Amino acid sequence: MDVMPLLLLVAGSAAVAAAARRSPVPAPLLLVAAGLAVSYVPGVPEYTLDPHIVLPLVLPPLLHSAATDSSYLDLRAQLRPVMLLSVGYVLFATFAVGWVVYLVIPELPLTAALVLGAVVAPPDAVAATAVARRVGLPSRITTILQGESLVNDATAITAYRVALAAAVGEGATWAGGIGEFLLAAFGGIGVGLVLMVPIHWLRTHVKEALLQNTLSLLIPFVAYAAAEQVHASGVLAVVVVALYLGHRAWEVDFATRLQEEAVWKMVAFVLESAVFALIGLQLPVVLKGLGEYEGTRAAWYATAVFLVVVVSRFVWVYPATFLPRMMSARIREREANPTWRGAFVIAWAGMRGVVSLAIAFSIPLTVHGGEEFPERNLILFLTFTTVIGTLVVQGVTLPPLIRMLKLPGRDSQAETLAEANAQAQASRIAEQRLEELLSDERNALPEPLADRLRAVLERRRNSVWERLGQANPVTGESVDDTYRRLSRDVIGAERAVFVRLRDGRYIDDEMLRTMLRRLDLEEAAAYREAE
Repeated sequence: MDVMPLLLLVAGSAAVAAAARRSPVPAPLLLVAAGLAVSYVPGVPEYTLDPHIVLPLVLPPLLHSAATDSSYLDLRAQLRPVMLLSVGYVLFATFAVGWVVYLVIPELPLTAALVLGAVVAPPDAVAATAVARRVGLPSRITTILQGESLVNDATAITAYRVALAAAVGEGATWAGGIGEFLLAAFGGIGVGLVLMVPIHWLRTHVKEALLQNTLSLLIPFVAYAAAEQVHASGVLAVVVVALYLGHRAWEVDFATRLQEEAVWKMVAFVLESAVFALIGLQLPVVLKGLGEYEGTRAAWYATAVFLVVVVSRFVWVYPATFLPRMMSARIREREANPTWRGAFVIAWAGMRGVVSLAIAFSIPLTVHGGEEFPERNLILFLTFTTVIGTLVVQGVTLPPLIRMLKLPGRDSQAETLAEANAQAQASRIAEQRLEELLSDERNALPEPLADRLRAVLERRRNSVWERLGQANPVTGESVDDTYRRLSRDVIGAERAVFVRLRDGRYIDDEMLRTMLRRLDLEEAAAYREAE
């Protein structure tokens, strides 16, 4: 097996993603553009999206990472709009796109058109939420977009399977399709509910941090495989387990949490970078075998599918946002009044991604009679152009659109004040507990060490309040920035001494590593205190 193409993909996509952090262009868009540009460079190997790799091996860890970083309580509060988008909209888009494509492309049977509709139905919110975080969207809109991305893949994959069964001649019926959909949905949720408690029990009872992190890396694959084994939705199983684990992450050992955060950030960064680069790299593969549809005809079909994908989201989002409020007094009482501007952003943030391409590449070459699948190459092409079109057109215009609409962003001052009040309550209880412990003769400490514990609590309590203060008039730094810089410089001075002593053979390398780890933990603690 030649691993060099894989290494080039990972290294190249990581470099482009790193460069995107220093540019105004969101990383997903820059990665897709880089993939498109590189795809025709001589000597670049041909990269083909393999659905047998993307769906069971790439999708689960990405879903797990996104779900554990999400808020179960926020998602529960926005459950109605999330479900209307992740289930209702995906099914609506499947039929809307399928019907329009059937009318526009006479060579495409209705069943094959519905396959295309299911393929392009689910938005990929990785790009949308990346933009949302960068421009500071209101938390409610960000939660809705994140929640939609966690569930809509399950709906689309199930709709695709039903449409594909009809297209290849398996005699699918409406009743059978509804039954398969219910089995996938409730089965996936059920598998997740069964697995989440024992997995969490394991995480809290395995004391070795390395073993706990190994378990953490296996969890999304286990949940996905277990659900798919019983023909349920692996996507939903992964999401249910990850939401539960994220909600109860505070019960896991601190060393595990620190390692997990670093490990999963790295995993998500590598996978997200690679998959968006792969989207751009698919251009030569998609154009192969397009045949009679090349040129103006293919461009017209691609434009038509892109337009119906974009318009259908607006057609769904606005009624789904405002009609339930008009019809239900309970919804009006429980939920804040949405604005047309917020609905517009949600409707425009419908960018498609790698899942659509992976599903499209899983379309079989032939139907049951041995004939070729109707217009398979055209479906691949239209999926590719829709993904690229939504990423480029909507992705590029979303940040200026958000700024133009002047949506109220997150109130950082109010959030910091809430954090300070929460820290003050926690510190007060901790100080009481500390004095109780120190009053017990079994916990006797020299006074300097006891004072150090008290000072740590006082620093933690005051640090958030200091964040509300003015910047340093000389340096322009905030109090947090100054504290972090001084801590780093002081610890750096200690680190240099330890290295010099090792070089002079006063201490060995094993002792150096022990001392450096201690300093690393102190530096991390100082950094987190000042965050």
